[in-house]
Formats: sequence, C-alpha cells, structure tokens
Amino acid sequence: MTAEEESLAGGMVNAGAVFRRGELLERPAPRNARALHAHLLALTEHGFDAAPAPVGLTADGREQLTFIPGDVALPPFPDWAMTSSALESVGSLLRRLHETSVAVAVDTRAEWPPDLADPEGGTMLCHNDVCPENVVFRDGRSVAVIDFDLAAPGRALWDVAMAARYWVPMLDPGSAAALYPPGLDAAARLRILADGYGLSAGDRAELPGVIEEATAVCRAFVARRVADGDPVYVKALAERGGWERWDRVQTWLADHRKTFTAALLN
Repeated sequence: MTAEEESLAGGMVNAGAVFRRGELLERPAPRNARALHAHLLALTEHGFDAAPAPVGLTADGREQLTFIPGDVALPPFPDWAMTSSALESVGSLLRRLHETSVAVAVDTRAEWPPDLADPEGGTMLCHNDVCPENVVFRDGRSVAVIDFDLAAPGRALWDVAMAARYWVPMLDPGSAAALYPPGLDAAARLRILADGYGLSAGDRAELPGVIEEATAVCRAFVARRVADGDPVYVKALAERGGWERWDRVQTWLADHRKTFTAALLN
C-alpha cells in the first residue's frame, strides 16, 4: 500500500481488500461488474446522486468507483446510527433509490447474483443488502448507499424487508444485544422505517410476512456458505449463536407478526 492509499473496512467478504486512493475507491469487482456499472451510471443519469459512480475496471479484476465521504456504522453499531432520525432517513433514502430504479431497465442478460434475491423476482433492480455497513451518513442522516454486489431483480417491498432486518433490527432481544444498542423497540422502529419510506397501507400489511420470508432466504444463504466451508461464514455462525440463534429469530418473528402489523397500520 502506497502513502496515497488508505485501507478501508470492507464487509465480511471484502475485509482488507478495499482501498481509497484520493477521490477513488478500489475494491474487488463482482462477476457482473459491467452490467452493474451500467446500472449505476443509469441511476446517475436519472438524477440519483446517492450511490457511487463507476470509473472503470482494472486488469487484475478490481473495480474503481467514486469515493463518497461520510460515516459508516460498523458492528457493534454505535448509538448515532440507531437513532429514530437516522432510521427515518434510511427509509427516505431507500425510497429515493427505488423511485429512480423503476425508471432504469434491468439488463436481463446479466447474471445477477441469486444469493439474497427476491424469490418472486421483479422488473426493478433491488439492492438487497442495505445494512448499516452499506449506508453512508453525514450529520446523523443517511446520504448514500454503497456496495451493490448483491443487487438483483425483485420487488421494492423485498428491499424494504431486507433493510428492516438490519436497521430495526428484526431480531429477538437476545440476538440484537450482541450488535445493537440496548432498548430498541422493534415494533416502533419498524413503523418509523415504513413512514420514512412512505410505504403504502397494502405493503405495510404484507411487510411482516415478507420479513419472515427474507429471513429464511438469508438463513439459506448462510447455510450454503457454511456448507461450502467458507471460513468467514463458518466463524460468524459460531460467534453469533449458531443455528439456534436462527431458530430463535424465526420463532420470534412469527410470534410477533400481529404486533408488527398493528404497529405498521394503526
């Protein structure tokens, strides 16, 4: 690493492989980088300025994007990232992304990753991983979403459900305590996220069930990675309570479905 380079904290997969070089960010390129870069450029052309703009691909399989300055919350998540205003701003940012995305045609020839994709599919490209590590903040409010590696066609509601899993979070209190500040009211925060997004009444009624479906998809994703012997996911599973934790979360979601629906609709 040269004096002009700054190593940045990447996600679980890209830890230690993300660098800033002045106004550029360089990281491992996803397999569908060309299609993804075309999509990001189209978002910019349609007026969405809250995502990195692609600059190019290197000969050694890395991608270069514009660097977006700001704060990114890393686990264990700090109090500033879990305020009500921060949560509301994430909903608003996701709505802005979706309003632009519906105007951008999805490249049906591209190999969009199925890992966290909406099982029902869709005509809009969803981000699928709007977690705290992938949102840039300034002055306590979200200003950009980054890391579109898991983007795939789906429903807007699926993207909202995925975001809710991470930001509310949609976890039983015991599981949430490992990474989140204490005292977060899941039902109240789910309502704040939905209000920030401007979710319709029909989608609010469906959201708790879609969150349960998204949680099952995430569990299957982890199971595939663990079965393949991926050391990152094997370690994370062991450190975060194993499959018992996943069982507990899924039971908790089903047991509280009526509570979440009431909070969203009343």
